[in-house]
Amino acid sequence: MFIHKVPKRVQKTFPEFIWRKSGEHQKVYLTFDDGPVPQVTDGVLEVLEKFGAKATFFMVGANASKNPSLAKEVQHQGHTIGNHTFNHLNGLWTRASKYLENVHKGRNYLEDLLGQKVIFFRPPYGKIKKRQWKAVREFHEIVMWDVLSGDYSQSLSVEKSILKTVKYTQNGSVLVFHDQEKTAKKTPYILEQVLFQLSDKGFEFDAL
Repeated sequence: MFIHKVPKRVQKTFPEFIWRKSGEHQKVYLTFDDGPVPQVTDGVLEVLEKFGAKATFFMVGANASKNPSLAKEVQHQGHTIGNHTFNHLNGLWTRASKYLENVHKGRNYLEDLLGQKVIFFRPPYGKIKKRQWKAVREFHEIVMWDVLSGDYSQSLSVEKSILKTVKYTQNGSVLVFHDQEKTAKKTPYILEQVLFQLSDKGFEFDAL
């Protein structure tokens, strides 16, 4: 069974992470992992512009190094850039020293490329060990999510991704989408439909 909504008990177990923002306003926070990737990230940017929405892009350093102009275009359009390691490492499978070296490499590359401080970090797959996140917190705010769109899932239909994402979104929710090659045919469409339906409900869309 695909879990779209992160249970509150999980969020409370790890209060050191950002799972969602204040529910005071009818606003949600859009995030994208794994880019920038040509055509996919471009398609996402077009949809965001259509709705006047801002988002946070957690970029893989290696992808940004292959597509530096696209990374800069995301920044130019007013979106926030976050670190997603340089090589998309799974923290549970990687020794702490190697993981932290890769986090630093991703941060340093993005900051040099964009000429600005990169504040936010999201661990790939949402997997990170306590020793790792304790060290990362010294220089990044660690962002998880409370609503997972499922745009990357091969077993989940586009229709169900849209339905569940809209259903579980609340004030202050942090939503996750992916601008990667595997989601190229799905993400822009899912995103557009989600934003259309949430706009109808009165939601605004912002970056972290």
